[in-house]
Amino acid sequence: MSFSNLGLSDKVLAAVAATGYTTPTPIQEQAIPHVLARRDVLGIAQTGTGKTAAFVLPMLTILEKGRARARMPRTLILEPTRELAAQVKENFDRYGAGQKLNVALLIGGVSFGDQDAKLTRGVDVLIATPGRLLDHTERGGLLLTGVELLVIDEADRMLDMGFIPDIERICKLVPFTRQTLFFTATMPPEIRRITDAFLHNPQKVEVSKPATTAITVTQLQVPSGREAHQKREVLRRLLRDAKDLKNAIIFCNRKRDVAIVHKSLQKHGFSVGALHGDMDQSARTAALDQFRKGELPLLVASDVAARGLDIPEVSHVFNFDVPHHSDDYVHRIGRTGRAGRTGTAISIVSPPDQKSVAAIEKLIGQSIPTIEGDYEVQESSRDEETRERRPRDSSRRSRGKAPREREPREPREREPREQREPRPAAASPRAAQPAAPRPAPSARHEQPRNESRRPRRDHDNEPADHSHLPAFLLRPVRAPLP
Repeated sequence: MSFSNLGLSDKVLAAVAATGYTTPTPIQEQAIPHVLARRDVLGIAQTGTGKTAAFVLPMLTILEKGRARARMPRTLILEPTRELAAQVKENFDRYGAGQKLNVALLIGGVSFGDQDAKLTRGVDVLIATPGRLLDHTERGGLLLTGVELLVIDEADRMLDMGFIPDIERICKLVPFTRQTLFFTATMPPEIRRITDAFLHNPQKVEVSKPATTAITVTQLQVPSGREAHQKREVLRRLLRDAKDLKNAIIFCNRKRDVAIVHKSLQKHGFSVGALHGDMDQSARTAALDQFRKGELPLLVASDVAARGLDIPEVSHVFNFDVPHHSDDYVHRIGRTGRAGRTGTAISIVSPPDQKSVAAIEKLIGQSIPTIEGDYEVQESSRDEETRERRPRDSSRRSRGKAPREREPREPREREPREQREPRPAAASPRAAQPAAPRPAPSARHEQPRNESRRPRRDHDNEPADHSHLPAFLLRPVRAPLP
């Protein structure tokens, strides 16, 4: 089947032909007719199957009729990350080149003023992340009462990032009679609850089982020690020994680890970039563009790059950290082997990761073989950057003088107590002086035991000084006669 049989407009077909695509993917072939029929659609497909074009192409056909009004977009597309939102906008710019449509992008890292100016002119397609969209609505600069079509993309990623409460708020702001398109790669129970609440008699389109991996991706695992420097050494060996490595994405679980691995690879002579959520938007966009253009063959990233990013020619994916959630593994390795190409996904597995690997193998329904070759680093070997670090106490000790070496003393035989001779009196200066006998304590100066003890001073035995008393108190008092 070709795109001409799906009911798309002539302008859209011309744009598709200009890009070189002739045959729709299974998700596009099944979803586009239902979208054009104005039905709700629940699309379930693994990543890299063309889900974005499955809703972009019919939306362009629908939007050819009508006109946008100020601050009231006609269609709304929700994406979990800025990169995905920018990628959807690129699809609209590519396929909608022959149409005069206003497309606005509401994401973080961009000034509110520029975004508000676009909304004022009127928007046909509004692509947004949930947080920035709610910021505009709360400020009163955006009305969602004119939305005719709502698209929720990468819904399972929305769940992982905690956006489900925001999605529920947004769905209450749009009209009840809207058309809703819901796309996801997995169907957790929470996602199923959302679909039951906000989709009206949806047409379910499922081109693959949830949480399945592409058959074009070769999956392998490599054992490693539990220390971070051992995993970095294994990663460098894999990068040097990899066959047909054109470019690769290296995934870490934490943003801090992304920075550490990026710095380590740079130090060892690799051309590498970094991508994680705490980076500035301009830096994120620049790193992604350099990787797409081939200027940077390696990209160390967090899971912000695991969902939906269309980089078709990624040859390898390395899991420096095994993901904690099994679904994230499916999305990570989906960055390679896209559009029918072959790819390789290698996971570095330390002893604490065995439980996560077992959960992944249970989810995908197959075992991950261990790569051949001796890549495991021994516990005694140290990474170069770790080798340079010294403990603080050792560095401080090195600054001081070296301890003086002393000759060992000969052990002295201990004599029995009865045979020991008494030491001469002159050996001790105190013993040379005769000990003065202690005066017997008088009863009048004896203190009771319960009195507070304080150190005796030199002036304690001196007669009391009554010079501070008035004279009338010092006069003798005569006792009365009996």
